[in-house]
Formats: sequence, C-alpha cells, structure tokens
Amino acid sequence: MREIKIPVGRSGFADIRRNGYYYIDKSGLIEALLKTDATQATLITRPRRFGKTLGMSMLAEFFDIRKDSADLFSGLAVSENENLCKMWMNQYPTVFVSFRSVEGMHFDGAYAMLSSVIAQLYKEHLYLLDSVNVNMYDRKAFDRIASETAERPELENSLLILTKMLSEHFGKPVILLLDEYDVPLAKASDKGYYAEMLDMMKGVMRVIKDNDALKFAVITGCLRIAKESVFTGTTNLVSDTISDTRLNEYFGFTQSEVDRLLTDTGLQGYGREMKEWYDGYRFGEVDVYCPWDVVNYVQDLMLDPRTEPSGYWKNSSDNAIIRSFIDELGTSITESFEKLLAGECIVQQIRDDMTYDYLHSSGDRKTIEDNFWSVLYLTGYLTKGQEAEPTGREYLPKGSMRLKIPNKEIKEIFESTIATWFKESSQKWDRSVLFSSVWNGDGEKVAEELNRLLRQTISYHDYKEDFYHAFFAGVFAGAGYSVKSNREYGEGRSDIVVQDYAGDRMAVFEVKYARSRADLQASCEKAIPQIRERGYAEELEEDYAQVLCYGISFFKKRCFVKRLQK
Repeated sequence: MREIKIPVGRSGFADIRRNGYYYIDKSGLIEALLKTDATQATLITRPRRFGKTLGMSMLAEFFDIRKDSADLFSGLAVSENENLCKMWMNQYPTVFVSFRSVEGMHFDGAYAMLSSVIAQLYKEHLYLLDSVNVNMYDRKAFDRIASETAERPELENSLLILTKMLSEHFGKPVILLLDEYDVPLAKASDKGYYAEMLDMMKGVMRVIKDNDALKFAVITGCLRIAKESVFTGTTNLVSDTISDTRLNEYFGFTQSEVDRLLTDTGLQGYGREMKEWYDGYRFGEVDVYCPWDVVNYVQDLMLDPRTEPSGYWKNSSDNAIIRSFIDELGTSITESFEKLLAGECIVQQIRDDMTYDYLHSSGDRKTIEDNFWSVLYLTGYLTKGQEAEPTGREYLPKGSMRLKIPNKEIKEIFESTIATWFKESSQKWDRSVLFSSVWNGDGEKVAEELNRLLRQTISYHDYKEDFYHAFFAGVFAGAGYSVKSNREYGEGRSDIVVQDYAGDRMAVFEVKYARSRADLQASCEKAIPQIRERGYAEELEEDYAQVLCYGISFFKKRCFVKRLQK
C-alpha cells in the first residue's frame, strides 16, 4: 500500500497537490459554478470546517492567469472536460482574499487588521505599479493601500480599485474569490462594535455592485447576511446555503468518499465509529460528514489504532454566539434542548437570511428565539431531521423545519459545554428571595423559588438523585455560601448543610427523588423523620444560634419542600 499523508490543517490546494497529500476530489465544483457564470456573485454559506477555504484555494489555482496549473488538476474530474479547461484554466486575472483573521477587541484593532490583510493582498500584485495600462492616480492609491497609509475611503474601495487595475493591465475581467466574508461582522457582534464594522464592510463589498471589471465573484461565509445590511444594492447575488442542493456535495465528505478514505488507509473497521461521531449533516438533499473531523480522526488512528473518537470540531469553533443567546433566552429554550438531547426532533422556524446583530435586532422574544435556532442550524450544531409522513394537518408550518443533533460529537458539546452554560446562566438569576426564605423558615417560598430555578436548568437524563443533589448544592455554592455535602452529622450523613454568611446559622437539607409528580409530597415526608431520627441537627445546635432543617423531594422540574418543625 502506498504511503498515505493526511493533510490536517492544510487548506492550500497547490500545497496539497504538489506534496502528494491525500485529496478527495472536489474539482467538480468548478464546472458546477461555471454553469451559472453569468451570475455576478455567488454566495456559498456553510458551517466552519466544511472545506470552504480549500475549495476557494482550488478555484484560485484553476482560474489565475499568472499560473500554470495543469499538473495540479491532472487526474481530477475537471481535467476530463477539455473544452472547459481550455476556456477557463489560467485564463483570468484572479483575486483571492480571506477575512478570517480580521478581528479585534475594539473597532480600531479590527480596522488595522483589515488594512493589513488588504495590504498583503496588494503586495501580491506589485507588478501593477509598473503597468502602462494603469493610470497614475490608481497607482498612487495602490501604493498607499499597500503601505497601510490609505485613508478609510480608499480602504473601503480597495477591492474595487484592485479589480479595476487588474482588468486594465490584463485586458480581461477579474474573478474575485472572497473567503470568510462574515468573520469581521461575527467578531464585531461579539465584541460590541457591530455597527461600525457593518458600515465598513458595506464599503468593501461594493466591489460586487455594478463593477464592469468583474467577470464574477464567489463569496463564502458561515451565514447569509441579509442583502439590506451588507450587500446593499446588489441585485445579482445568488446564494447557495445548506438548505439548497446545487453545490452541497462539494462541501463535506459523502459516504462513498469516507468509505474510500478508510479503505485507502486500511481503517475499514472504524466505519461505524466514524459515522456515529462525524456523519449526520444534511445539506439540501445530500448527507455529509464533517471533513475536519474525518481527517483528524483518520490521522490519529494511523498513529494509534486504539484512539477513541474525539470532539475535533468543538475545539476549532467559536461558541460565543450560542452563549449570548442562552444568557438572553434562559428558560424558554430548555425544554427543546432536553428533547434534542433525548434524540428527538424539534420543529422550529428557520431564517437563512440574517444579520449578525440577530440577538438585539428585535425586542420580540419570539424573533430572538427563532434567530437562535436558525444560528444553531446554519452553524452546524443542528441539522435537518427526517421528514415525517404528513397526515391530516401535520404538515410543517411554512418556514419551519424539523431539527436534530447530527451526531455524537455535537451531542457531547451539548452535554458538556452548553449544559454548563445553562447552569451558569441560571446561577446569575436573582436568588436573594430563595436565600431569605431559607433563613426565614418559609418552606413554601423555598419550593416556589426552586421550581423557578429548575425551569432554567437543562437535564435530559432520568433525573437521578445525584443530579438534584449537585443542582441544589450548586445554587448555594455559586452564591458564595459555605456548603458541605454528605458530611457526618449525628448518627448519619445529611445530604447538604449550608452555613449563612454571618456564620451563626446553618440549614440542613435531606434530598429525595420522587418517582412521579404525585409522589412528591410523600417522598418529602420520608425525609423529615430521617432528619429527626438520625439527629442531623443536634450536633450543630451546640455551636450555632439557629439550625433549620428541610426535607426536599424532586421530580423532573418540580420540587416539594417541608421544614422540620420542633
């Protein structure tokens, strides 16, 4: 068997092909795009780590007039179309730029990074400064942009200026490849300077509006930002999202491609694990694996066949947007998350035409919630579920979709990271009424406040007693109380003991798990004699001014509380 070199973390097409790294042929994307070459701009949106940048690098190598790429494409599907290759391969001036690194804590920092990215792009075309076909005023602007001394208007028009100069120099229109166009806006939304960056990007994106120097443009990103926000005035823009079908087989790995990779690497026996962990995404009518996960797991298996599947995608993705939604929405989405974690589908309205200010763009809570599920779907945390057979009135409402967790990797993210965020979010809620009720001996009010907190938490397991024990202890510990759990007091071990801030009062809690909602009170009643019989409070009463004892029973998101009366 030939040596297999897996290109993990490499997104340069020429690098992969020249060095003989394993490559799954996606060159059919070229022919698919050229079927609509009359379209001024094509926007391709896919989740992170699904091969967008590698695809754009391939397009750049194919079209760029400055290169000779025949060897790179030898043996690939596109090379079989000789007429297409003759008409298009290395025939057009091409601009390829990625905005993935444009970010900053503040707008000034992000602006400086954008200026640097554009300057590096200009330096790839320094030959234009000597071109007799380019006027001297554009050459002067070129020099300022390349040296990062340009004023903002010139930076906003930098791509427009560059495509015009290239077209004049080569005597042909330009192909523009703009990768990760929405990263600057995503980062700006997270850091609080969205409006400033949006205004900036509107200027940059003018390059695709009524630009006679442009043959066509291909733009990639994670979300399809609404035309009225960043593509203002651009009417000839065609979008290909994960809900469409035209280009979906070119982003992500299909089952046949993964099978061939496993065969080529001698890892056929790992097909089940690969499928359970990294398959399950449905783009249009095509089922795909996450390629980032697949290549990482294959490489690890080649180094050590005992390697267990891991969350590779989780460690490469920014989850800040999801956290912001959870903090905003709280209880209204916990039930849906629990259904998803139990393997069920949920039905939600989905918008694939959004802006990155989706969280605060509307005071309507329903709109914000719809935006949340749309973001989870568009960014790869959820995928389209199987369509149920419609009977009677069970057709999905217009604009709605059945959503599910695609695979074990994403489920693990939900079980750990996102579930923790729900817990942290619930702990931020005002719990002063709960605490004062505990110290005032008001069992009914304690139950009322705990029920409110339970509705804000997320749990999809079978609500075992240890879940409630950890939940209840965390409520107090998260507020700075001294909490002792399962400590010996009297003749047994009390569940939870809490000391007040002043240090002169203690509260003892015996936690029970009810088997049904109807059994809540009866279960709680069992806790009361246990506290008394085992003398949990007696030892404490010698050292503290007041000791309050409570029995608590839980069932799912309900609880019953009773105070031990002396």
